[in-house]
Amino acid sequence: MISVAARDDSTRGPAVGYADPLGEPFLRTRFAVPARPATFVRRPRLTAHLDQALDTPLTMVNGAAGAGKTLLVADWAAGLGQPVAWLTNEAGDQGPGMFWAHVLHALHTAGTPLPAGIGGSPGGVRMVDHRLLARLADELNGRDRPAILVLDEFDRLAAPETAEQLEFVLHHAGRGLRLILVTRTEPLLPLHRYRAAAAMTEIRNDELAFTPEEAADLLARHGLRLPADAARALVERTRGWAAGLRLSALAAQQSTDPETYLKEFEAGHSTIADFLLAEVVGRQPSPTRDLLLRVSVLDRFGPELAEALTGRKDAGPLLAGLCRQNAFVEDLGHSWYRLHPLFGEILRVHLRARFPGLEPELHRRAAWWLRAHGVVPEALAHGAAAADWECTAGALVDDLAIGRLLTGLRADDLTELFSGMGPEAAGAAVDLVRAARELSEHDLDHGLAHLGRAEESLTPGATSAAVGRLSCVLLESLAARLTGSPDRAEQAMSEAARLRREVPPHLLAKHPELTALLLTHLGSTRVWAGHFDEARAALTEVADLPGDALTELSREDCLGHLALIDYLDGWPDRAESRALAATDVTRHCGGRPFPGAGLGQLVLAAVAVDRDELGRARALLAEAAEYGPGPGVPDPVTEACRALATGRLHLALGDPDAAAHAADPAVRTQVASPWAETGAALTTAAVLLAGGRTGRAAEVLDGIERLGGPVCAAEVAWARLAAGHREEAVETAARLCAEGRTGPGVTVRATLVLACAAADAGDTGTARKLLARALLEARRDRLRRPFLDAGPGIRRLLDTPPLHGLAVGWLYGDGPGADSPPLLVEELSGREREVLGRLAQMMSTQEIAADLYVSVNTVKTHLKSIYRKLGVGRRGDAVRRARERGLL
Repeated sequence: MISVAARDDSTRGPAVGYADPLGEPFLRTRFAVPARPATFVRRPRLTAHLDQALDTPLTMVNGAAGAGKTLLVADWAAGLGQPVAWLTNEAGDQGPGMFWAHVLHALHTAGTPLPAGIGGSPGGVRMVDHRLLARLADELNGRDRPAILVLDEFDRLAAPETAEQLEFVLHHAGRGLRLILVTRTEPLLPLHRYRAAAAMTEIRNDELAFTPEEAADLLARHGLRLPADAARALVERTRGWAAGLRLSALAAQQSTDPETYLKEFEAGHSTIADFLLAEVVGRQPSPTRDLLLRVSVLDRFGPELAEALTGRKDAGPLLAGLCRQNAFVEDLGHSWYRLHPLFGEILRVHLRARFPGLEPELHRRAAWWLRAHGVVPEALAHGAAAADWECTAGALVDDLAIGRLLTGLRADDLTELFSGMGPEAAGAAVDLVRAARELSEHDLDHGLAHLGRAEESLTPGATSAAVGRLSCVLLESLAARLTGSPDRAEQAMSEAARLRREVPPHLLAKHPELTALLLTHLGSTRVWAGHFDEARAALTEVADLPGDALTELSREDCLGHLALIDYLDGWPDRAESRALAATDVTRHCGGRPFPGAGLGQLVLAAVAVDRDELGRARALLAEAAEYGPGPGVPDPVTEACRALATGRLHLALGDPDAAAHAADPAVRTQVASPWAETGAALTTAAVLLAGGRTGRAAEVLDGIERLGGPVCAAEVAWARLAAGHREEAVETAARLCAEGRTGPGVTVRATLVLACAAADAGDTGTARKLLARALLEARRDRLRRPFLDAGPGIRRLLDTPPLHGLAVGWLYGDGPGADSPPLLVEELSGREREVLGRLAQMMSTQEIAADLYVSVNTVKTHLKSIYRKLGVGRRGDAVRRARERGLL
């Protein structure tokens, strides 16, 4: 019932005063624009958006409890400079009659004239009829200036007919009414029509969220000044929720270390929990509260998963309703949802208090449901949380994801996830996971024992057994690599080819790391055995794969092995390029160290020793230990390369004892490596020769020149010459020079052997010709060390024209009377030489950046370094100086 009494302040007739239809006085606070607290933060980006409300009939500010909706609209209304009719709705209001009585009073309070008799006589009518609504709409339509009506907490109105009546008035009031709804849910109005006609202004939950800058302002108003990173972290945790930020700030004021408090506070034991439990959970019926508590253990959930946890069949409608209510349930699309992080944290604490012991069971149900539906990462997390290792390990193995424990960015996470698996867990999948963990940690004895148990436990015939056996084969190939067993690796690869035909194709396509790892381990064993051509075929297949996070570390591994093959074949420049590519992957990909990690740096160190860049070699050896698993890891190829590079460095530094100590790689292998044994023997022979024990050195060198590859053969020839076996040395060197397939790392050493032999025989002319050839071949790759090790006789020849001219600028700095450029202040890096080469091609800075896939600023940094090292200031001078020094 609406009662009216006449007043003489209407422009269209006598004005009216209003009374509550139930006879109770109107509460003034419901019609007043709320006051803003002293800590209120004005947000111009939102008030500017609200200004559009003056141009659209309908505006909706829709957000969660505590999102700052009311204060935002109140701040905007206070700054308008014109009357605003404000009504705060309450849940106790009954029916349309009460609602319209309050609306009319709000309009009256704001000074909006209304026609006499709009509600009938003082006794009024108890129903809101069409005549009343039509007269109200007509009165508003006739206004020159629209009335602004704010209906706060509009979601508290439950009667559908109220929304229909409101839409009727809004539609027929035309430009005379601007309606602003502040609500937690979408109202039952035809919003689609207003949106389609661009007649609606909307501010939703995401836009209401505080930015880091706004949050910092709010905290400052509470006397808290935090670093930008701390403010951003708080915004991320609260998702910019206004009430969460304010309540956190108030609590932090009481802390002696506010910054630490805001970083580490427990939401479940804070005033935020009280707010959300009262404002959100407390408003829900019992079934919905139970649903919220149970899904709180999930990062995301859909109706079916929620039903698996609750045993209910109506989770879909309940979740959709919570999302519509802005009840801190966020829609992820495709019927998947998640909880606001603070809300989820609070619900989990509440769950543990109300239902002790239920949480692990919920995790277990989630794990089995997710595993059955192929959602493996989440199944693993929930299985581990429930300590259900049968489900967790089974999910990993059934998905053919055992390789993820060995490589990739998630390897560390998976290792940590299974760290709680105790000895009581049993089963084939459990043993496979244990074997993978132990082999990845280079525990061969325990890893092989668990692998054997897993192979015995697998049931033959089933598809899952084929997947399990293929996982076993992958671990067999890793074991073959770590034990230096090429035959075992070949058998594993053959078995893998057979099993792949029994495994579902979608699983193979999903896990490219499986094939990459198999080929990498096979290639490594072939390198160990000295089968370089076969190794190159397997390794290149992986190295040529397109960039993928799952195969990047295998690509690095293969590039490092290919670089080693190039080095042992005598191609230091190729070795350097591949090794640099491998180290780039190391720095940018991350992930846990694997057996071949650091191999690229070890090859670069060996190349640096050959160039007499001993400081750089030492730094690269240290870097290899930093990026890789470090010395002592039982990866034969890596350890042999470490021994090779370290031994040569100590020899170059004049420390034969340290060289002898480093020469032998301490790894257990089933098959000896020819090049590793040759490298160790060469170091031993060099130490013996340095001590004058030529006879013992000759014994060490007997029978090894055919085993270690071209570079080793050339070094054996040199050592034989030094040991006094001239004919054998010359025969080997001449053969290496005549082959034509070897690189300068071989031919330079072999030619020096021939030159020394000729000089010792008194044939100075032949010696000079051979030295000239060696200088020309060595210059491009800057192979200084062979000349420095050649002895005083060769160095005296190098000091004579025209040989001095060939050596100056890269082997020597200058000489008596020589007009030659100074030595480099510092050696150019591989990337700097790539940039320099493109400078010589007249490429612009932008073109170089595009060609090398780096930024323009990176190229500019390299150019500055190149100019400094070459002692020039311009591009043209850099190219000229580089040509003089044989760098191009």
